[in-house]
Amino acid sequence: MFADAAHIGVYLLILFAPGTAAAIAAGLRGWLLVGTAPLLGYAMGAIAGPALGWFGVPFNLVTFAVTAVVLTAALGVARWSVSRRGRSADDAGPPWLRREHLAVAGCVALAAVGGGAVFLWGLGDLNAVAQTFDAPFHANGIRYIAETGDGGAFGMGAVHWYDGGSFYPNGYHLLAAVDLELTGATVPAVLNAHTVVLFGLIALCTAVFVRHFRGSPALAGYSALTVVAATSVSWGTMSSPLLPFVLSVALLPVLIVLAHRYLQRPAPDTGLLLAVGAVAELTIHSSALFNGVLLAVPMLAYRWWTAPARLRQARRDGLALLAVAVPTLILAAPELLGALALVGSDYPYLGWPANTTFGHALGDLVAFQHNQAQPQVWLAVALAIGLATYRKLGDLRWIGCAGVLFGGLAVLVSSSDSAMVTTLARPWWDDPFRLVALTTLVLCVIAAHGLAQAQSWLGGLLRARASWIPGRTAGAVAAVAVLVGFLVLSNGLYARRHAVYVAANWGNTEMVAQPTDEMVVSKAEVTAMRELAERADPDDRVLNEWFDGSAWTYAITGVRSVVSHYEVADAPADTKLLTEHFRDYATRPDVRAAADRLDVRWVLVTEGRMFGDSTQRPPGLRGLDGLPFLQPVYGNDMATLYRVLR
Repeated sequence: MFADAAHIGVYLLILFAPGTAAAIAAGLRGWLLVGTAPLLGYAMGAIAGPALGWFGVPFNLVTFAVTAVVLTAALGVARWSVSRRGRSADDAGPPWLRREHLAVAGCVALAAVGGGAVFLWGLGDLNAVAQTFDAPFHANGIRYIAETGDGGAFGMGAVHWYDGGSFYPNGYHLLAAVDLELTGATVPAVLNAHTVVLFGLIALCTAVFVRHFRGSPALAGYSALTVVAATSVSWGTMSSPLLPFVLSVALLPVLIVLAHRYLQRPAPDTGLLLAVGAVAELTIHSSALFNGVLLAVPMLAYRWWTAPARLRQARRDGLALLAVAVPTLILAAPELLGALALVGSDYPYLGWPANTTFGHALGDLVAFQHNQAQPQVWLAVALAIGLATYRKLGDLRWIGCAGVLFGGLAVLVSSSDSAMVTTLARPWWDDPFRLVALTTLVLCVIAAHGLAQAQSWLGGLLRARASWIPGRTAGAVAAVAVLVGFLVLSNGLYARRHAVYVAANWGNTEMVAQPTDEMVVSKAEVTAMRELAERADPDDRVLNEWFDGSAWTYAITGVRSVVSHYEVADAPADTKLLTEHFRDYATRPDVRAAADRLDVRWVLVTEGRMFGDSTQRPPGLRGLDGLPFLQPVYGNDMATLYRVLR
């Protein structure tokens, strides 16, 4: 337990320490400083990794630290260049009393600690292996960056697409590689330690967002809780696990704050902060660019509508945004060029099939029931109150338009397979989970507004009926009453529901009854992988197949596997040849040549399956027992390891 806590503490240090120094140098203070720090921490990796990769310079702890110093100095110089001309005063947000600051901080801490504790409860063990689709790719990518120092935009893709790599935004993985280098922990533990922290990031960034747009302390505090309570924001999206996407959603509110702050005072310091934050988001996940646009457009429209001179303000903001686009494009050049290369490649885009009707998808959205058997009733009740009192949302009234944009796309993707919908939803891979997560983030703020209005009504009732209670005390009592009531009615922010969700997707059979032979990566299979690590030479590679748990081999053991992801699309020619025809190794020179090119010395066959039936193996890996060129060297009830005889 202590080791797990220490590891999570190291991750927090990586996220916050360099980012906090940079935020201070940039002149940020208070809530904005704390909320921007992790975004700047990711920005340091996002700028260093891809840029250094262009020049063949390794990304590691040292180069990350150097980048942190350089970026901090650049932000400090930008701030100094403005302050010396007397233009650096910032609006620090609405005035809050000290006890209000403490109350909001308490809500953020409750959401962070509570969410992290529930995740650990469902996990069972920080070293648990995620059983779902994207997990081994993220895990293998982290080990690859840590071992090779290749932080380039095409680097981690080389683990699976070893014949030239494939672009993949790696901002999430770069800082995880720093954590792996610092702690020496297992790669699954690195993934999970970061996920523990995600809940606090979501809560913190949402509270900072609400404060910046002049929301009340009650709204900020309740928002921190609702975003962690809602399954669709993080818990449901992590099941794939779409960990970089969830991270980009968590940091998105702060990016919008930096954009608004820049428009309020266009200057080198605010502009550089916005550019750096945008690069961080883009390097974490490519769809962040589109997420930011859909969230920023209603903000801009509201800003222009409420300005005394609307057209003049719109023109001024447009020119300011064009100015900041230049440094953003320069800093993000490796990511943008990589994304363009992927668009121009043969990598297939098919989208996800629609599986419900328009009305059902809309109902699931407002009932917080996407991909769940039961609605999250008390979030839905809070949302209903928030919608009924929407006019009182003040400077955040524009957020509902963002909800309509995200929600409209989510409902269309869930209910239609038309070519137009599939094309519109391409930045999100036509995936309803991602669009529902973005919509729910907005709905959680409106639901928190509903809770804040309930608190206001209850406080007014106390002041009217219990005149002996001081006014401020009545408000505080009402705030605590609504908080406790929501916690009780929602069963601790739906804690057990979320823990079971995690257990089912991370293979915690002590919480969720799941036969071992239905797991993708069981403990017996991990044992076989470690047996391979004991026997293999450093340059050896193991042949495996597409959809069993062996895709985790490199992440867990450091031994490279031929298949390191469950993705079949655009696979290297040698991978296709070996998985289809390895049984013919003795009679086909081309198969032997492919095995020699990849240094294949081992074959690992495991029983766990991503998509079910283990008899549907590739033809080249079926019925290997008894073949004269293979020697079984280890086996258990879930895995068999063979040595290739030459």
